[in-house]
Amino acid sequence: MDKITFNVGGMSCGHCKTAVEKALQGLTGVQAAEADLAAKTVTVTYDANKSNRDALAAAITDAGYEVKD
Repeated sequence: MDKITFNVGGMSCGHCKTAVEKALQGLTGVQAAEADLAAKTVTVTYDANKSNRDALAAAITDAGYEVKD
């Protein structure tokens, strides 16, 4: 399993945290997604053979949040 952490713009409340986590957990190959509201990050544990950075970032964007570099 691989791990990646994204900086997420627009995540400001408990609902936002849950929305980002659910969007990521719905992807094939994602084992876990844990958002940190205070740090405005989400750490994803995933199978690199089934998903990739672009797909993970797209899920965050599609949920209405911004992936920051």
